[in-house]
Amino acid sequence: KLCGYLQKLSGKGPLRGFRSRWFVFDPRRCYLYYFKGPQEALPLGHLDIASACFSYHQPEAAAAAAGDEAAAFEVHSPNGAVAVLKAATRQDMTYWLQELQQKRWEYCNNLDAAKRDSRTSPTPSDFSKGLVAKDNPDVSVLSQNASAERARNILAVETSPTDLVGEQAASQPAPVQPSAINFSLKQWSTEIKNSMSSLRKGNNENRKSIFYTTEEWELLDPTPKDLEDSMALEEKRKHLAEGSKGLTSSAFPFEFGRIPHKTRRPLKDMIGTSKNRNSSDASPTEWYSGNGNKLVSELQLKYQSQQEELEKLKKDLLSQKELVRLLQQTVRSSQYDKYFASRLCEGVPKDKLELLHQKDDQILGLNNQLEKLNLEKDSLQQEVKNLKCKVGELNERRGMLMETIQAKDEVIMKLSRQLSECEDNTSSQSGAVNSSMVNCTNKELQELDRLKDNLQGYKTQNKFLNKEILELSALRRNAEAREREWQAKYTSLEAKLCQIESKYLILLQEMKTPVCSEEQSPAREVITQLLEDALKAETSEQPEQAFFKPHLVSEYDIYGFQTVPEDDDEEKLVAKSRALDLRSLSLSENREISTGVKWENYLASTMNREMMRCVELKNLIRSGIPHEHRSKMWKWCINLHVKKFKDSTVPGYFQSLLQNALEKQNPASKQIELDLLRTLPNNKHYSSPTSEGIQKLRNVLLAFSWRNPDIGYCQGLNRLVAIALLYLEQEDAFWCLVTIVEVFMPRDYYTKTLLGSQVDQRVFKDLMSEKLPRLHAHFEQYKVDYTLITFNWFLVVFVDSVVSDILFKIWDSFLYEGPKVIFRFALALFKYKEEEILKLQDSMSIFKYLRYFTRTILDARKLMGIAFGDLNPFPLRQIRNRRTYHLEKVRLELTELEAIREDFLRERDTCVEKRDLISDDEEDS
Repeated sequence: KLCGYLQKLSGKGPLRGFRSRWFVFDPRRCYLYYFKGPQEALPLGHLDIASACFSYHQPEAAAAAAGDEAAAFEVHSPNGAVAVLKAATRQDMTYWLQELQQKRWEYCNNLDAAKRDSRTSPTPSDFSKGLVAKDNPDVSVLSQNASAERARNILAVETSPTDLVGEQAASQPAPVQPSAINFSLKQWSTEIKNSMSSLRKGNNENRKSIFYTTEEWELLDPTPKDLEDSMALEEKRKHLAEGSKGLTSSAFPFEFGRIPHKTRRPLKDMIGTSKNRNSSDASPTEWYSGNGNKLVSELQLKYQSQQEELEKLKKDLLSQKELVRLLQQTVRSSQYDKYFASRLCEGVPKDKLELLHQKDDQILGLNNQLEKLNLEKDSLQQEVKNLKCKVGELNERRGMLMETIQAKDEVIMKLSRQLSECEDNTSSQSGAVNSSMVNCTNKELQELDRLKDNLQGYKTQNKFLNKEILELSALRRNAEAREREWQAKYTSLEAKLCQIESKYLILLQEMKTPVCSEEQSPAREVITQLLEDALKAETSEQPEQAFFKPHLVSEYDIYGFQTVPEDDDEEKLVAKSRALDLRSLSLSENREISTGVKWENYLASTMNREMMRCVELKNLIRSGIPHEHRSKMWKWCINLHVKKFKDSTVPGYFQSLLQNALEKQNPASKQIELDLLRTLPNNKHYSSPTSEGIQKLRNVLLAFSWRNPDIGYCQGLNRLVAIALLYLEQEDAFWCLVTIVEVFMPRDYYTKTLLGSQVDQRVFKDLMSEKLPRLHAHFEQYKVDYTLITFNWFLVVFVDSVVSDILFKIWDSFLYEGPKVIFRFALALFKYKEEEILKLQDSMSIFKYLRYFTRTILDARKLMGIAFGDLNPFPLRQIRNRRTYHLEKVRLELTELEAIREDFLRERDTCVEKRDLISDDEEDS
């Protein structure tokens, strides 16, 4: 598929520029749609490729080398609009142009009505499987000009796309959009000069500049060893274990210039050296004032932290002084007590003396502690002095940094002026003769290379434009031929219309004022002739008229169903009228946004990721799955529901079931054989015993009967499998039947009693009274049991009840969302024809109308809108609760019927007169 990233020129004024967009080509309408991204479902717009022409400008070699506008091309529309697109590389641009030319060529050479309409002739695709995929639709293709085709092949340029083109590009990130404003080198130098001239003193903090120095001078974070030393120093201070050791060293965790001490130099000397050095023998190191500002801010923070620590130490010092004062008082009181004790208590016992000695020891200890505290006080005072010195040093360094920044700004200004003067002098003066000759030679070589590149580019552009002119000329001739053919066709149809209008006028006149008896009326002859013309089969007896006759109704539709029956003329006329209405509806649809391109865009976005349930996917499925993607999506939906069953089975499970069912005695095989040809007799895939679908249908039904012996086979399963086989292979159709019977539908839905089906009919009656109360009351008034009609809808999911287009759209949603869809569409069918049914005033006409009214509903879009819009809300919990409620009631009723049956059998056996009576089951056996 042709899809990928391109940049589109859009916007107005200063906002005009290239924006990255995701482009997808739709082969049905020959439109190139563009989206914001691969995950988007709604396009921003489209380009009509069928009526467009392409061109691009050959850039200069320098610009091509720089990639500036090198991959831009233009799409010209007939109305004068020009879309400018730009690919990531020139290789991608060439690929896009070649592919768009090829798509336009194919589309314009195949402009047939059946080719455009996907309803009657879908686009051939490798995605489809099943019986429908084996059909080869007859499409009339105009003969192509062989010489033009050979010339196109000669002028074609071989190229291959990059990763930004194709479905795999959906998983790639969008290419970075280039800036809308591109500065050249001259503009860049001008901007630098302007910025240099705007520098002023006093604004150094807000500027980021560069200065040079020969020394390494940097701010480093503390090493782990420094942090450990700092923590150990704090512990020493707390315990006063080592006196004043380390008090004079700085606890500041950062150092300037963690370089060997021998290489450190004062900053002023470094600046002076940098000013006086020769620029040729120095290796400059760039410094940015932004780093200086950061350094100053960090120093200020550290200064504040040191101030806080100083305040804390002052508080500790005050507390220690208070402690010393208390200890001094204790010492005085102790000395006083000792004095009196030695005087007055000469004869004190020994234990008293020991107590006094202990007090003395305590006094000595307190004195020592007081001395230590005094020492600590001195050390803290010393540390405060050191901190003040460091703060002063930091302030000095900050001033030095500011001076350095100012100095280097002056140097830059001076160098900028010198550079400008040198450039002016160089442009005004000529170099030496030898150097000028070398420069001239180099310039000539560069010019030669540039001319060669330009020549090659112009050759490629010339081939492309010649091919474009050739194609446009051929397409113009084809368009003129088609116009002449359409004019002849229009004339033929106009003549036929005049004949038909003349006959209808005769009929109207006869109906208004009959002049003859009914047997001799000319109206009967006219009616007979009109019916013969309408039912006449299309033959090739007149080849000269074959092209002009419109092929509006084919014998079979794309699903293989017969559009017009062969036996009953009256039914044939109704069926052909219905087919013409369908055709008219499809031709009158003018969708601005193709559903097919939405699907292609969504599937491209899921190419490299697993498809997941989401609201976007549900809305796409509700709008209908395109014919070419239906096989893939049905298989995905089925695997979604039966994954737990398939994971528990062994490989070859379906084949083993089929082998057992064929080799061993199967009670369901007889009934299956009887129903095979009665499944879908109006479908060409099941119309005869030799049809391919009959054998596949037999295999799937036999395998399922062996898997589920409780059900075995029930009439209705054959139709479900037949519809599945149209788009799925045998094994996938088998799992589709498992999904419907064992996952979607309740138990006993397809058993002998059809218990689940009866319950759903009662649930449907409740929903009718709730959603369509007027219609429900109308049926109740005339005692019409509409469940006799709807029972088959639920059992076979509308097979043979609606037209094929609507049937497969219902199955799309049914396989994704489950059985709730059946209730939605059953109600939607009644709501679609509610007003017509309410006009009927007797039970016989109502019941007769209900038997065929679903075949008259042709507008699928309107029906989808009713089912998924007008009937909301539609909670599944409500359906489950009502199923549970009615299931108990139906089981109770069946129990009562079984009791009545047993009483009848018992009475029949005892009564002689009733012995000859037999039941229906006994008669069948």
